[in-house]
Amino acid sequence: MATSEYIPKSQPAEKPPKQFGYQPAKIQRRVAGPGFVSKVLRMSGDVIIIILAFALALEVKLHFFDDGGTFKAIHSSASALYLGFFAWFLCCLLLVSEHYDLYNPILAPSGGRELRLTVQACLNAGLLLCGGLYMARLELASRAVVLLLIGTTTVALCIWRASIRLAYYRHFEKGIDTRNVVIIGTNHLSQALGEHIDGNYRLGYQFLGYIRTSDQADNDGAVTSRILGSIDRLRQLTRLHFIDEVVIAHTLPTERVIPLLEEARELGIDIRAVSGLYGDLSQHAPIEYLGVYPVRSLHRSQSRTLSLFFKRVFDILFSLAIMIAVCPLMLLIALAIRFDSNGPIFYVSERIGKRGRVFPCFKFRTMVKDAEKKKRELAALNERDGILFKLSNDPRVTRVGRILRKYSLDELPQFFNVFRGEMSVVGPRPPIASEVEKYELEHFRRLEVLPGLTGLWQVHARQDSSFARYIELDTAYVENWSFWLDVKILVRTAHVVVSGTGA
Repeated sequence: MATSEYIPKSQPAEKPPKQFGYQPAKIQRRVAGPGFVSKVLRMSGDVIIIILAFALALEVKLHFFDDGGTFKAIHSSASALYLGFFAWFLCCLLLVSEHYDLYNPILAPSGGRELRLTVQACLNAGLLLCGGLYMARLELASRAVVLLLIGTTTVALCIWRASIRLAYYRHFEKGIDTRNVVIIGTNHLSQALGEHIDGNYRLGYQFLGYIRTSDQADNDGAVTSRILGSIDRLRQLTRLHFIDEVVIAHTLPTERVIPLLEEARELGIDIRAVSGLYGDLSQHAPIEYLGVYPVRSLHRSQSRTLSLFFKRVFDILFSLAIMIAVCPLMLLIALAIRFDSNGPIFYVSERIGKRGRVFPCFKFRTMVKDAEKKKRELAALNERDGILFKLSNDPRVTRVGRILRKYSLDELPQFFNVFRGEMSVVGPRPPIASEVEKYELEHFRRLEVLPGLTGLWQVHARQDSSFARYIELDTAYVENWSFWLDVKILVRTAHVVVSGTGA
């Protein structure tokens, strides 16, 4: 179910984006290649694979091609030599791979081409290694080890990159880790590009639709039903549809592209253009491929890949440790719920997660079996403003449920949601669909990150009935997130749980 299904049919029009003057120096800094962090992660993976390949090459030489133990004796006395030429090979291979654009954060459209470039990079690095050994006159270096190193590295890297690509494909097919893309322009080129993206899930994109270049209906070729709106509403459309990337396939005056790039910087989205357009703005950007279409990057947002990677690793380890530690307690809670009242042990509700994805949220049941039906009868007693619902002495809560809520024990099953990647340990609480239907434009900011078990609102203003304060704290978390902020929230959460103020 997409987020757009919860969006009210009529949204207030947003003011046109602020216009900026032409600032060449500033724009040049915006024209960026692949993200540095993504390169480092990909290079680190290659370094590990190459080290393992080198160890395998030495083992093969020692056990299969070392008649009489000659190599073992030489290897023991010249280990520094082998480490030296391996380091040279490693540096050469990383540099050649970077030259072939194998560390681009955007997955190459063709797996065959990627494997061909990987083989080519390994062979070129092997030639540079042989040349270096010849120039340094290192006669002790075993030719068999050199050949084995080149061969094992080539095979290992090909298997490694093919495995990564297949893993990406499986995720893309399920709609996981895809990027939301829109196309500016409604001409025939735009339509062809849109259909190409929409019909190939392996590109890793979810095609949302087209954006008109003006308020006039210029849909020469694009399907009218897939036109999201005018380019003047880019900010609003980005918030509503969680746009990651904009592709320009329609010729626009440069003076209109400049403010578009500035707005993209503020919104944190990428902008690319079909190759051949805006050469003055993309002259330093390499040609990339969106499927079979050549494009150039005009703006690439700052990457938070490394931070998000560590956050996900922390979520997995922390949730796994908690589930193992509290397993006996959860069994006791399940028995208490079973004997206290009729109904299931767990309460499963559909919640809206990151970018509007619907997921089943698990909790221990703390209310009577027909709690949802009774909620309408108690609507007049709601103590919260806006779209939240809260009663201090909710008659639907069971005896065991009150204890569980007081110490937030009813939320322990949500660590399973964290482990599955549907939630994070820290983040905005996941809303239900009826809440999202009443969201205004700025409220969608809280859906740009994974929902969490705890967050700023839970530790700073849990008893505050103001919906505005609720949104303010969640938005502040989204805009100022850091690992240390998560640590502070977890420490405060522990205090709230121990003091029993969770209800």
